[in-house]
Amino acid sequence: MLTVLGFAMIATFLVLIMMKRMSPIAALVLIPALFCVAVGQGAQLGDYVIEGVGKLAPTAAMLMFAIVYFGVMIDVGLFDPIVRGILRFCKADPVRVVVGTAVLAAIVSLDGDGSTTFMITVSAMYPLYKRLGMSLVVMTGVAATANGVMNTLPWGGPTARAATALKLDAADIFVPMIPALGMGLLFVFALAYVLGRRERKRIGYLTLDEVLVPEKETETVLVAVGGGGVDLTKKAAGGSGDTPGATTPSGTGDGFQGLDPHRATLRPRLYWFNAGLTLALLTAMILELLPIPVLFLLGAALALTVNYPKMDEQKARIAAHADNVLNVAGMVFAAAVFTGVLTGTGMVKHMADWLVGAIPEGMGPHMALVTGVLSLPLTYFMSNDGFYFGVLPVLAEAGAAHGVSPLEIARASLVGQALHMSSPLVPAVYVLVGMAKVEFGDHTRFTVKWAALTSLVVLGAGLLFGII
Repeated sequence: MLTVLGFAMIATFLVLIMMKRMSPIAALVLIPALFCVAVGQGAQLGDYVIEGVGKLAPTAAMLMFAIVYFGVMIDVGLFDPIVRGILRFCKADPVRVVVGTAVLAAIVSLDGDGSTTFMITVSAMYPLYKRLGMSLVVMTGVAATANGVMNTLPWGGPTARAATALKLDAADIFVPMIPALGMGLLFVFALAYVLGRRERKRIGYLTLDEVLVPEKETETVLVAVGGGGVDLTKKAAGGSGDTPGATTPSGTGDGFQGLDPHRATLRPRLYWFNAGLTLALLTAMILELLPIPVLFLLGAALALTVNYPKMDEQKARIAAHADNVLNVAGMVFAAAVFTGVLTGTGMVKHMADWLVGAIPEGMGPHMALVTGVLSLPLTYFMSNDGFYFGVLPVLAEAGAAHGVSPLEIARASLVGQALHMSSPLVPAVYVLVGMAKVEFGDHTRFTVKWAALTSLVVLGAGLLFGII
């Protein structure tokens, strides 16, 4: 019963948000609350939610102050040279822009933190997509998939969890997987090229001079269309009439001037201070000198104080980024309701046990392959903690009974990470879609198929190279 209700709850959530019948925040709260009552545990709903909120509170705090920090860095112009450099390298060619998005996301992912990766990638690439009129879901999809492949780094989380759960050395798991993960990353770059050609065909070429013209005469309006694409319409900035049929959804057409060299928030004299502060912050994160929420709290406070010493200026900068902070923090706490109910009611455990029990006896010698395939849906519908600490040991035990090495099981368990990074249970994805001003449902519809295909490429390469 709990198994059926668990799958029904997840399916209901995904259908409603992809059909845009409910907002993600409302769906993350109301649907699990309803199912909690349906399983007869409504009286425990408060306990489940409080437990879930307690577990995700540090993540919410980290995201709140990280958004403020990187928002200030955008304001002061830290990323402007990067944007100009990428734009000139890309030569206003959509193919190069999309490939550049994948490369940038992969490089920044070396810090092991998805939220930071998405903040930096969107900060650098968002102005280019806006100026060129490119589909923003292409940006979010490519960035999420590239980060998902790189998320398998030993300090990224999944590999460490697999090593801990099975009492193995993380290096023994990760190093042999490098060729397969490399193939996955190459596939992401190839995918970016294909998507870039599609965008080039849709919008054509623009000259660099056209792209660098300030957006004073026209305002770009991005309108979501079927299939996760984005249609481009324009209207006169001071005109009285819109293009027939054009609509302006909330949160788009905000005129973000990532290349505007004259905005009042710039602090060119403090450029190297801000660059050094950001480098120090990322280094401290990698070395784990302090908890990440504490690092971003200190970094945001220092960045605000140095760049905007006047109280009014600080209030203005915080207010400017309050919308993003509220949206992302709200999503995280709403997701705490979803995960709290899934875990507290026992739905996750029953779903995992059912899936493991459904494996035919004859598949025993192929448990590594089974683990790789199962890692796609399980890491999408469950947290990494739930999968690696709850399900992986059971799969490893079943494999051991048929002579399959725990190392092979552990390596196969990493396959689904490309898809995992677009899961509604991953807080970082809300940073991505929030900063990019993309509807979560549009991102999901566009990204899931490509991310799943990337995971299957990694699995196929692992089998081909004899790693799994």
